[in-house]
Amino acid sequence: MASATDPCSFSSFSKCVTKHLNLTYHVDFDSHVIKAKVALTVEVLVDNFTSLTLDTKDLKISKVTANGQAAKFALGPKHSFKGTPLEITLPFDLSRGQHVIVEVTYETAPSASALQWLTPEQTAGKKHPYLFSQCQATHCRSMVPCQDTPAMKHTYYAQVSVPKELVAVMSAVRDGQEPDPQDSSRVIYRFRQPVPMPSYLIAIVVGALESREIGPRSRVWSEKEFVDKAAFEFSETETMLKTAEDLAGPYVWGQYDILVLPPSFPYGGMENPCLTFATPTLLAGDRSLSNVIAHEISHSWTGNLVTNKTWEHFWLNEGHTVYLERMIGRSMESEQFRQFKAMGGWKDLQESVNTFGANNPLTNLVPNMNEVDPDDAFSSVPYEKGFALLYHLEELMGGPEVFMGFVKSYIQMFAYSSVTTEEWKKYLFTYFKNKVDILNKVDWNAWMHTPGMPPVKPQYDTTMADACIALCKRWVKTKEGDLGNFSEVDVKTLSTHQLIEFLSLLLQEEPLPLSHVKRMQEVYQLNAFNNAEIRFRWLRLCVKSKWEDAVPMALKMATEQGRMKFTRPLFKEVYNFDKYREEAVRVFVAHRAAMHPVTSNLVAKDLKVDTGKST
Repeated sequence: MASATDPCSFSSFSKCVTKHLNLTYHVDFDSHVIKAKVALTVEVLVDNFTSLTLDTKDLKISKVTANGQAAKFALGPKHSFKGTPLEITLPFDLSRGQHVIVEVTYETAPSASALQWLTPEQTAGKKHPYLFSQCQATHCRSMVPCQDTPAMKHTYYAQVSVPKELVAVMSAVRDGQEPDPQDSSRVIYRFRQPVPMPSYLIAIVVGALESREIGPRSRVWSEKEFVDKAAFEFSETETMLKTAEDLAGPYVWGQYDILVLPPSFPYGGMENPCLTFATPTLLAGDRSLSNVIAHEISHSWTGNLVTNKTWEHFWLNEGHTVYLERMIGRSMESEQFRQFKAMGGWKDLQESVNTFGANNPLTNLVPNMNEVDPDDAFSSVPYEKGFALLYHLEELMGGPEVFMGFVKSYIQMFAYSSVTTEEWKKYLFTYFKNKVDILNKVDWNAWMHTPGMPPVKPQYDTTMADACIALCKRWVKTKEGDLGNFSEVDVKTLSTHQLIEFLSLLLQEEPLPLSHVKRMQEVYQLNAFNNAEIRFRWLRLCVKSKWEDAVPMALKMATEQGRMKFTRPLFKEVYNFDKYREEAVRVFVAHRAAMHPVTSNLVAKDLKVDTGKST
């Protein structure tokens, strides 16, 4: 291993590595805790090994054993976001190459940052409670004491006891169920994950779930209210999986299921192995949002099979995944479509750089994560700056087929392991050994270690974007007296993707006069669109232009779903409208308790409200 430390973890992975986790969970909806036991199979890497450190966060530890013998343990001081190191002293010493099974009995806190406990009112069915986890980046330690670093990969097995009217699913292959011998009102679900994976991909959901088959190796899971809609929306899953396999090699995880979560889920998707998590904001009824699923499918290779060694190298996960996602788009749609998506991504990058500030080191492709909470660093930078670098290299090395050959070879080379940027770069130079002179001309320092926009802007094909650009220019240049020249015909021929792009372009301009957005609503009827990507941009545009009627709609969208991509900018936009600043804060405070802990913490920072985070 290149570096033996991870700035986001207390665990000592130079001394020992976890090979397997065996989890026993008892999910308690009354007290909002999981009563648990985990047995970690640990391989020792040094002689005279007598102690180890695990990551924990807000866990109540009651007992630790090593190979069945009682082991001394102590919790270190609590760190603001890293949690608390659990120091375990073994009752014997071990030498390099030996294994030890360390078993920890514990309970999670009701406030565990990985978990959100929903009341029946917060679900679609309104009858049963619901639990879901989100461990990326460093939250697994709040539900499992572990070496919570992506440098570490292990298999896992789990048995989960839940009330019998509910169903449990995990990021693993289902391995049957049986009545709970301890309690006849409960049932135990079993899961196994035979492919080694990092801790941040451990995931659990418990709720009134149903499923539908959508392909030979795929089911969609959700509450029954959404399940048929979801089965329709994700019906192209198998085609996408096959396309990805043609590009990247065999899919090794067996099952590929999709779980549609309740609206408070903070991300668009999460690539948990065997069970992608997806936001219900994707259920627009027009299948236009399949790029989220293409993205999560791509993670089965880049991220889950080949993983960033620490969060500083997060771009290795996300940049390659965006590259692969857009290659799937190229195969299923066209090269022009890929170019169009790449242009949209460049704009997202520009927005992130503007938000953070062009000199902010968090806009580096490889940021320094020392004392930085990965949640605070999350943005489109690793995705889109990463993609821009790969696309730039694709152009230098000879086009998409040639460069995809490298990406596939990189995946094969580093499968089942974790990598750093240095290792990736070294392999790039090895693979393209005949073009090293060209690679040496790349300004690596500017790409990797310099804040702001990349040193090179690729020249993307604008065919699909031209209509969006032209319409945007018309709205920006038109005087109030000429607004009658616009009609519904303007947008009739635009695809959903193009309409989203048109609104994105307008958001980059100075705010339109109020008369313009009112006219836009008259002719295009944008308030009537249910597609979340369109509605989100349209409402931001209206609030920027100080259209007061849009404020309640913007706050409604910010609170009736919790996807951070939508919720944070909508709150910020209303907050920046001076007249409604207090209203933005009031609505946030009123809804805060129902929000996901990560979302409420970040929105509180955005609105300069006390984060109420325990320190």
